[in-house]
Amino acid sequence: MTTVIRQDDLIESVADALQFISYYHPKDFIQAVYEAYQREESQAAKDAIAQILINSRMCAQGHRPICQDTGIVTVFVNIGMDVKFECDMALDDVINEGVRRAYTHPDNVLRASVLADPDGKRQNTKDNTPAIIHYKMVPGNTVEIHVAAKGGGSEAKSKFAMLNPSDSVVDWVLKMVPQMGAGWCPPGMLGIGIGGTAEKAMELAKEALLEPIDIHDLQARGASNRSEELRLELFEKVNELGIGAQGLGGLTTVLDVKVKDFPTHAANKPVAIIPNCAATRHAHFVLDGTGPSLQTPPSLEDWPEITWEVGANVRRVNLDTVTPEDVKDWQPGETVLLSGKMLTGRDAAHKKMVDMIERGEELPVDLKGRFIYYVGPVDPIREEVVGPAGPTTATRMDKFTRTMLDKTGLTGMIGKAERGQVAIDAIKEFGAVYLMAVGGAAYLVSKAIKGAEVVAFEELGMEAIYEFEVEDMPVTVAVDSRGSSVHQTGPVEWHDKIIAAKAL
Repeated sequence: MTTVIRQDDLIESVADALQFISYYHPKDFIQAVYEAYQREESQAAKDAIAQILINSRMCAQGHRPICQDTGIVTVFVNIGMDVKFECDMALDDVINEGVRRAYTHPDNVLRASVLADPDGKRQNTKDNTPAIIHYKMVPGNTVEIHVAAKGGGSEAKSKFAMLNPSDSVVDWVLKMVPQMGAGWCPPGMLGIGIGGTAEKAMELAKEALLEPIDIHDLQARGASNRSEELRLELFEKVNELGIGAQGLGGLTTVLDVKVKDFPTHAANKPVAIIPNCAATRHAHFVLDGTGPSLQTPPSLEDWPEITWEVGANVRRVNLDTVTPEDVKDWQPGETVLLSGKMLTGRDAAHKKMVDMIERGEELPVDLKGRFIYYVGPVDPIREEVVGPAGPTTATRMDKFTRTMLDKTGLTGMIGKAERGQVAIDAIKEFGAVYLMAVGGAAYLVSKAIKGAEVVAFEELGMEAIYEFEVEDMPVTVAVDSRGSSVHQTGPVEWHDKIIAAKAL
């Protein structure tokens, strides 16, 4: 029997799913993160996981985005061959209308991050369209859809290689994961695609991330095929690397490893890795012709009650009076609570400022003695001064760092994950400091922001320069003024501890 799927039902279902995943983590993910929190022995990593869990519960309660980067949308559509669509638009356009309505919903505006003309004007499409859509025709009379919203920080850490047939997938993955750093916001999942062609391996890796976290079930029953053997081996060996939550060093880097494979050419072994971050967002629904398929809200009882207490040795800093001399006392790994006024700026703003410096033009803001926060916030709603405002990946600003420190007198930077050596060298040379905020805790961070005003480059939208007024914003000293980086020392320390404990 033919099933008729109406256009408005598909639009409403896509929009509802995307709103839902913006503020609800999957239940299996929360359970896995909480388990990681309970077993974590690294205090820095445990504190980061606590912030992720607290942020998740706050978002579920407040219906606001888990992360300021609300992602580029990927949709997997399985169309039953006995289905007829009642639409006056192309199917891509119908799905994109659902995306558009989700991202412009007045009660929970989501950040539009998609740019057209990617190697030219890089113009924001304003509504996060178009989505990346994959179709399959399958037997049946329903339409099954998976939607995911993938943040740019974790997507940027994707890896692909065309291995030789005799090469080890495990060896390649263990080589790649440390190179990915912490910009993908661990703890999370790794999706691994093996086989097919180059594009098929990448698609398999992305699709694998839609599967539920069940590694402990697999450990209990044992592997029944090569893909499951790989999952078990990689889960153990990736965690032995000691990278830990936010790359600070610890016991849990991955919550699960997913592997999907496909037949390939005899001369090839294509392999892809795509990580899912601490803002894991995906949902599934089925349309059967009876109307829209809407998500069922979870119970808040699914979230653990976590409290995060700053330690007795926390350093409180007034950004309005701090001096370059003051930061010389700050120690790697130290928790700092920031209060006062800071500026914001990320890729587009940094490029504009560096271009202006090279042309000898005066900058629209004075950065001397200031701190800059790498962030592109979500627009505020109702009484908010700013929407979720978590950090973006700091390494993207590395190539601008020397110029900014040398020519502007900037004292400190705040972002997500590690800095590259070129930035660390500049920080050391100019006696500056880099502070890390937790990726995946954007709504929690926004609660520390008491004022927000655009002060330059308004035309850049979410990439404009803001002045934030903050109160007790929690950060960690990630690179001190002497160039010591916790992202270099932490994983080495915890790798050694894990291996030593395993040898006992």
